[in-house]
Amino acid sequence: MDKFDVEDPLTSLDGHQSDTISALFSSESDHMPSYNYFQCLKTSDFYVSFRQEAISLILQAQYSSNLDPYTQYLAVNYMDRFISWQEIPQGNPWIVRLLVIACISLAAKMKEIHFSFSDFQTNNIKVRQRDEGFMFDPPAIQRMELLVLDALNWRMRSITPFSFITFFVSLFQLKDPPLTQALKDRATNIIFQARNEINLLEFKPSIIGASALLLACHELFPLQFPSFETSVLSCEYVNEEKVMECFNEMQEMVNNEMSESIVDMVSSSSSMRTPVSVLDCHCSKSENEGTNSTMAATVTPENREIKRRKLKGFCNQSSTMKISQFQPCE
Repeated sequence: MDKFDVEDPLTSLDGHQSDTISALFSSESDHMPSYNYFQCLKTSDFYVSFRQEAISLILQAQYSSNLDPYTQYLAVNYMDRFISWQEIPQGNPWIVRLLVIACISLAAKMKEIHFSFSDFQTNNIKVRQRDEGFMFDPPAIQRMELLVLDALNWRMRSITPFSFITFFVSLFQLKDPPLTQALKDRATNIIFQARNEINLLEFKPSIIGASALLLACHELFPLQFPSFETSVLSCEYVNEEKVMECFNEMQEMVNNEMSESIVDMVSSSSSMRTPVSVLDCHCSKSENEGTNSTMAATVTPENREIKRRKLKGFCNQSSTMKISQFQPCE
């Protein structure tokens, strides 16, 4: 299998060499969470907390396992899609960690990056003493990986907002390579920041990519912004209303982050802000400011029940033993 490139997910796939852009736009909905996931996050404190905890653990991999932001973003995509199709049983705090390890492992394999189960778990336990003893052996992790693969229908070459950056930048017809790179870099940072925002989960990857580029243009090239905006909104593949709605959400997100950064600078003498505290702020904000979902897939009761029984096997076998002794069910 060829190394996966989040900016060009269809590379080297037979049958997709021609008309790649059209294929990206037509396939992106297959790589989003289910239709009712966003609504679930609006109404369920449990799923909001579960997602917040999962992203917090994934972000810690940057420090404990030296994972790059793209691999982390891919792991978050896998996690969101999995829990949107899979009912998560409550009262089993170890499930979030097992799921995170499986999603990071799958993302690392797609990116051909080394990821050590043991190193990640050991470093994580040092940070979270309350979960001391929650360790998983390779067979348990591999079985969880299979559950994730099954829930995602083995669609692991995720189409993300990064997949559309090059296409939308080409619409701007910039002549200066350094300026083009600066625009892409800023848009990329905005997309990374947006992964924590529940409000943005309802938008397709192409809408998020287009909105991030427009916001980057608005910041870096304010005089050229009107022409850039016209170029994007006139594109046959995008929904103008959705782009502007997403753009406004992102602009509010960036403004809030800037305000929080200023406050943090003032109070930095007494405490240091961590990625986890930033995530907490974003997830808390997003929980209170949700909008209507427009995602593409739906979860049928039959699918949810089948997948629930699969994960329940983990819970039943682990209820009388420590996680370090957990063995995957047959």
